[in-house]
Amino acid sequence: MKWRSLLPQQCILLIPCLLMALEAVPIDIDKTKVKGEGHVEGEKIENPDTGLYYDEYLRQVIDVLETDKHFREKLQTADIEEIKSGKLSRELDLVSHHVRTRLDELKRQEVARLRMLIKAKMDSVQDTGIDHQALLKQFEHLNHQNPDTFEPKDLDMLIKAATSDLENYDKTRHEEFKKYEMMKEHERREYLKTLDEEKRQREESKFEEMKKKHGDHPKVHHPGSKDQLKEVWEEADGLDPNEFDPKTFFKLHDVNNDRFLDEQELEALFTKELEKVYDPKNEEDDMVEMEEERLRMREHVMNEVDINKDRLVTLEEFLRATEKKEFLEPDSWETLDQQQLFTEDELKEFESHISQQKAEELQKQKEELQRQHDQLQAQKQELQQVVKQMEQKKLQQANPPAGPAGELKFQPPGEHKIEEAPKHPAGGDQPLPPGHIQEPAARTDQVHP
Repeated sequence: MKWRSLLPQQCILLIPCLLMALEAVPIDIDKTKVKGEGHVEGEKIENPDTGLYYDEYLRQVIDVLETDKHFREKLQTADIEEIKSGKLSRELDLVSHHVRTRLDELKRQEVARLRMLIKAKMDSVQDTGIDHQALLKQFEHLNHQNPDTFEPKDLDMLIKAATSDLENYDKTRHEEFKKYEMMKEHERREYLKTLDEEKRQREESKFEEMKKKHGDHPKVHHPGSKDQLKEVWEEADGLDPNEFDPKTFFKLHDVNNDRFLDEQELEALFTKELEKVYDPKNEEDDMVEMEEERLRMREHVMNEVDINKDRLVTLEEFLRATEKKEFLEPDSWETLDQQQLFTEDELKEFESHISQQKAEELQKQKEELQRQHDQLQAQKQELQQVVKQMEQKKLQQANPPAGPAGELKFQPPGEHKIEEAPKHPAGGDQPLPPGHIQEPAARTDQVHP
């Protein structure tokens, strides 16, 4: 089975992968003349990341389906429309029990992963109850109403989600690149505002000089034209340019021998052209722009050659394209440095959006600082209350409470009340005269004779 390896650069499309069930036809060319080492039979090809948030789940489903003989046989006769329409998904009911069990397990793992992502996201903003079932509706690559078993509807949803997402993937990349370029220009202008007139003029001159230096490069051949392919044939493949043959070229660059040129194999053909414009050692050359240029070249060739729009180029489609006038006499190719990537109005709108984002971020920071301030004030008041209570308790222990006449209401521990001496002599109420000494009272226990 070769269909697993048909993965365009940064994109893995389930539909084309399912169509790759047929074994490759042997290539009858001499590859000994080719520079470098070719693909070894049976060697595992590392598939690039799709950029989809369910990339791992998609790969695992493909791997499991590939192990079922019945499903594999159905793929050999299925076309792209049958797969897109969901007809092939119904064949899932006939796969082996072992395959269905494994698919069930994969789906449960994916649902659990999505729930963890949702919880992590919600916990970061608020601490409330989470309705996972409702939030799972935003993920369209599986049936959230049945989180335990993998059904034909799941395969159908996975195919349609991958198709839709990857069709918009290039568009999203273009939009991100445009934002990247506008951000570069915005930051450059903001930096210039911080300089005095003399330094500003020097920076402007340096910018124009680097821009001119970047644009001073050899002619770039039109992607997919005869001149461009012959250059690859001669410089990359090391073959005689006078012996250029489109059919041999196709088979030579079908690296995984699956009878298709996928997006990854196509983009590899433009490396020589890109090296004319971009050098990572040069300050004026931006490697992000180089990858955008590569993407534009691949899209152009796909639009011209890929007739059935399945993101794969067959030998028939390739040979048909070489018969067109554009192949022999192409228009000149405009590189990114020759194009206006955005207008002043677009830049102003972008800067306005940035200002709004900064204002919102500052407001969030202000609210966070106020929250922290209120929290500290509450802690301060709580601490002051505790200190006050401690001082009151200490004061109570040092000064016991007294009665109305000043007497203590309780005796401190270890102290006893001493009785006062009588103010009058025993047996009388009148005081004794001055100088009189009171005789001791007669003892009642004495015995008289």
